[in-house]
Amino acid sequence: MKILWFTWKDKKSPLAGGAEVVNEELAKRLVLDGNEVIFLVAGYEGCPKEEIIDGYRVIRLGNRYTVYWEAFRYYAENLKGWADLVIDEMNTIPFFTKFYVKEKRVMFIHQLCREIWFYQMFFPLSLIGYIIEPIYLWMLNSEKVITVSESTKKDLIRYGFREENVRIISEGIDIEPVPDLKDVVKSDKFTILSLGSVRSMKRTLEIVKAFEMAKKRLPCLKLIVAGDTESDYGKKVLRHIDDSEYRSDISCLGRVDRKKKMELMQRSHLICVTSVKEGWGLIVTEANSQGTPAIVYDVDGLRDSVRNGETGIVCKENSPECLAESVISMLRDKESYAKLRQKAWETSREITFERSYKEFLMIIKG
Repeated sequence: MKILWFTWKDKKSPLAGGAEVVNEELAKRLVLDGNEVIFLVAGYEGCPKEEIIDGYRVIRLGNRYTVYWEAFRYYAENLKGWADLVIDEMNTIPFFTKFYVKEKRVMFIHQLCREIWFYQMFFPLSLIGYIIEPIYLWMLNSEKVITVSESTKKDLIRYGFREENVRIISEGIDIEPVPDLKDVVKSDKFTILSLGSVRSMKRTLEIVKAFEMAKKRLPCLKLIVAGDTESDYGKKVLRHIDDSEYRSDISCLGRVDRKKKMELMQRSHLICVTSVKEGWGLIVTEANSQGTPAIVYDVDGLRDSVRNGETGIVCKENSPECLAESVISMLRDKESYAKLRQKAWETSREITFERSYKEFLMIIKG
């Protein structure tokens, strides 16, 4: 099968995240099964215009804003009629392949943007994006869709997509779960981990504020913030930390490599995730695989990746105050913490790319 995949980032992009891990793990397996795969993606500063990665071909066009037009042009001039299947991956904005691709199509949507517009885009573009998103979803709601969570499926149905046309596949993680929880050595002080790019839609500042509240009742508590802080919001978080009375108990590590990421997940007692919205909440499952349960906000994606009271805690209210209470509750109850940790680890072992790929293959071949 020849597969043409439209998406605005590939895994080498400086902006790559969990979605790029998923699509390229699937692509790698497609190639191993004898399929041809081409990605049309946005370019970035200093990038090769074209390269082969794990057997699939990546063609980089324009930039994050112009890629939609450039991909249309490249397809029309070079790849029209080539593919047996075209995948239109929507990451905020779709490629609208419905209107120019005649080959078999499927959309791949991890999450809708909705309120994220107001966190990631400046006014008035934020308002414009929020208003037009339902319009273009309505224009595309006859398409078949693959997604990764029940939350996103419900979102899509809300905007007119037919339930039978929206299929869910499992997420996967690209790190191996620890063989045995007994092998994981936690820090000698209770430690909260915030891991990932420090952006406004991640609401990292709310984790810092929750830590400051919990610290008053758990004096030994520590916080680690690991992730890119180059954005204006990231700098705002750093300024808050510098002014905190608990500055000496907060470690800001910036971006970390894979080895350090796994070390932090293993040594921390819990991970906090406070995003505005997620497709799944991959960082939660990754932390679970390393023996660390999560406390998350009750939002799309995170309520899918955490089974409340079973593999972690979903806050009753999305606020630093409620997050702080949940931290205290989890860490003070050793027996409950051990059960959450065990179940989170066991569940993470079921979230594999082998399962994800099998489900994906059934859909695209069906």
